[in-house]
Parts: sequence; C-alpha cells; structure tokens
Amino acid sequence: MTLQQLNYFLAAIEHGTFSKAAESLHLSQPSLSEQILRLEEHLGTHVFIRTNRRLVLTEAGRRLLPFAQGMVTSARQGFEAVQAVRELSGGVASFGTFGTAHHYFLTDLIEQFRTQHPDMRIKIVGYNSSEIAERVSQGELEAGLVMLPIKQQNLAVSEPVWSAQVGYISADPERLKSPKSIRDLAVAPLILTEARWQAADPIRKLLTQMAAKGGEVLDPIIEVEHQITGFELAARGLGDVIATRPILHQLGFNDRLGWVPITPAIFEVFGFIHRHDTPISPPTRVLINLMRSHLSRIQTLYAHLETL
Repeated sequence: MTLQQLNYFLAAIEHGTFSKAAESLHLSQPSLSEQILRLEEHLGTHVFIRTNRRLVLTEAGRRLLPFAQGMVTSARQGFEAVQAVRELSGGVASFGTFGTAHHYFLTDLIEQFRTQHPDMRIKIVGYNSSEIAERVSQGELEAGLVMLPIKQQNLAVSEPVWSAQVGYISADPERLKSPKSIRDLAVAPLILTEARWQAADPIRKLLTQMAAKGGEVLDPIIEVEHQITGFELAARGLGDVIATRPILHQLGFNDRLGWVPITPAIFEVFGFIHRHDTPISPPTRVLINLMRSHLSRIQTLYAHLETL
C-alpha cells in the first residue's frame, strides 16, 4: 500500500468516478484504475463497488478512509515543513557558542538574522566549549562555535575562523613588566575562571599540560565560574587572570587592568563544528555564514592589539 495509491483512493471518493479522479490528477484513467486494483490486491478485498453512475465505498473502503486521510495529510504537512526550511521560510536555527560571545557580536547577529529571515526562529545557547561540543555530538544542538581542539570523534570541524593570543592580566604594574612564563604563572596569585569545567576547559587544559612539562603546578588562589567575575576581582587587586586582550577591552577593563603575553605564546582558536552524519540545515548554515562575517570584523578590529 503506497501513498500514491491512497491519494488516488481519496481522489476517486471525492470525484465519484475513476475518469473524473484521473482527470483531476492529470492522469489517464487506466493508470489510476491500475493503482486502485493494486491497493485492493494488497488489502485482499474491494474498497469500491463499481456502478454505472458512481463509485460506492464498501465496508472495507469506509474503514480505510480515515486512515488514508490521516496518512496523506501527514505526508503533505511533512513535505511543507521541509520545504519551509529549505526555502528559509520556517524552521529553527539551532546553535551553541562560547559563553562570552554576547560581549562581542551575538545581539547584532540575531538582529541581522531576524531582519533578513523574519519567518525563521533562532535558538542560540552559550556554554563552555566542552559542553557545546558534547551537546552537538549528542544531537541536542545542530552546530556550534567552539575553542579548538575538541575530543569528540563524530564531529566535523571547520578551519579556524577566529583566534586571539592569551595573556596575563593584572592591576599591578609591577607584575606586568615582562611576558610571563609557566614558571611565573605557577607562583602568581591566579584567579582562574570556568571553575565548573576545570581540566575540560581548553585553555585550562593547555596551561596544565604546559605546567606539567615544566615540572610546575598551577595553584590558583581563587576559582570562579564566569570570566567577568574574575576580571572584577582582578580590578580590585585580589589576584590576576589569564585571558585574551580583546575580551579585556570588550568587557571594559582596559583602563584598570594591563596585559602581557604568556611565553611560549598560546592562542584561543575557534572553529565551527557539526556532526559528521548530519547535514547542516539551511537556516543554521545561513546563521554560520552571518557569524563568519561578524568574526572577521572582530578579528580585524582587534588585530592591532596583538602588535602593541
């Protein structure tokens, strides 16, 4: 029993004869009649009583009718839903990004997306990159922008789309006279963020590995969850943080805190991810393309900071 046969069955009921039903579907009558016969062969019984004037449903036909209507309606609705997404006239763009993205571009991005595609809905969540990667890997989010590298093997990763050098940030000019080595960090009054993720956070993981290679241990005096909390504590002289120069400026602390690089140089590098086995939907692909433009603008805006 096929969807085509059910469509022909409903058309025959609506028009009363095979000839009129075939005409409405732009078919030849033999083609339609053949499919109705195949439907009856599959069911093992007749669905119509053929009369000289009009088709009459049998008891089997009457019982089949509501199910045929339901199946044809569901198929049509499914097709329309997919077409809406394909044509960017409906659906949801589902995306995850790093937690501080809202400080850079998120509001402008969402406004641009909604202005260009008012029929589309958008869902953007901000977490630690490790959690975004996990959610995309599990299919809870369609795609994401995360700090690289990632550990999940079922994810496709784009080329790097944004990077920024990581440095040491302090309110004390005496601690900002020269670049900081891992040995310097091991004895510094560190305030580390992403407390919930700790070793799973890409930067904390990298720093821990670098310290271990040098026989050092990073022992923060304060650990907090949010980066802005770390900056506020550092501005009060309670410790020093590790972050990029762009976020220092973006959060508005550049007049109270200074920045020096860590040596050897380390960078936050970001790329887009999605599942290998799941194509990106048109709405999310549009969102990613818009995000590329915003990231390029930010990279250009802050490029001069890396040379200061």
